[in-house]
Amino acid sequence: MKVGIIGSGMVGATSAYAIMMRKAASDIVLIDANPQRAIAEAQDIMHAVPFASATDIYAGDYKDLKDAKIAIIAAGASQKPGETRLMLMERNAAIMKEIITKSAEVNPNLIFLVATNPVDIITHICIDIAKEFGIPASRVIGSGTTLDTARFRTLLGSYIGVDPQHVHAYVIGEHGDSEVLCWSNVDIGGVSLEDFIAYRNIVFNDEVKNKIDDGVRNAAYKIIEGKGSTYYGVAGAIAKIVDVINRDNRAVLTITALKDDVEGIKNVTLSLPHLIGGDGDLGVLPLNLSVKEKILLRKSAEIIRSKIDEYEKK
Repeated sequence: MKVGIIGSGMVGATSAYAIMMRKAASDIVLIDANPQRAIAEAQDIMHAVPFASATDIYAGDYKDLKDAKIAIIAAGASQKPGETRLMLMERNAAIMKEIITKSAEVNPNLIFLVATNPVDIITHICIDIAKEFGIPASRVIGSGTTLDTARFRTLLGSYIGVDPQHVHAYVIGEHGDSEVLCWSNVDIGGVSLEDFIAYRNIVFNDEVKNKIDDGVRNAAYKIIEGKGSTYYGVAGAIAKIVDVINRDNRAVLTITALKDDVEGIKNVTLSLPHLIGGDGDLGVLPLNLSVKEKILLRKSAEIIRSKIDEYEKK
């Protein structure tokens, strides 16, 4: 399976590397406004292929997407220290139309995976553009809170002493400040969190929950303060999504997708648990939330919808 990556910055290049290491694609083409950057990144990653798996990685142009299955959109400005993801909207939205148009003209059967921040609004914009080419919303998804969910599972697993792969927990809503950690749905290998901590005699109070919440919600800001940008975590999330689509694994992932209604907020694009397979988004899964979580999810949806309205009214 061929994957195209549009944008050869740190997120795009690291995603290519992660996809190669995961053996998630047979061919990866890097496309960038700066061709020399794409060529250099492709060559550098190719030199790691002998230590991993046979993958053809090269720099190209939109015409190379003709036989690709997935186009990853990683182009755009990097997040600055102190800048929220929503503030990035106006700086990044302008380049999406050109990317979608050029890609869809070559291959209208592509599945678009959006990684550019603010990912919820940018994905919404991409869905609207893709409609002009007859591409359904199910084939335009964002990386969403896939990374936030991984952060939640990692921090929680570390505290209770369990492999994060056996911690089932979701972060939903905005990929950003208003995201919602679903504490009411956490289970450890099928055992509820409450039963698990009671059985293992683990101290778990509001202070612990708040610390984990802060670690998840503010992770990007802390990383950006320390080194300027984040890319390893999101690249891992992108590689996972690509692998799931490639193998039609039917995995449950918290990707960004368009919803007709979320807690009373109409036509909004945000993250919820979705079944993902070879055709992209196969549908949202039901999620039983507490009253508090429903209120927080509605607030998150309102924030995203207000930013979409702000963009659409321009």
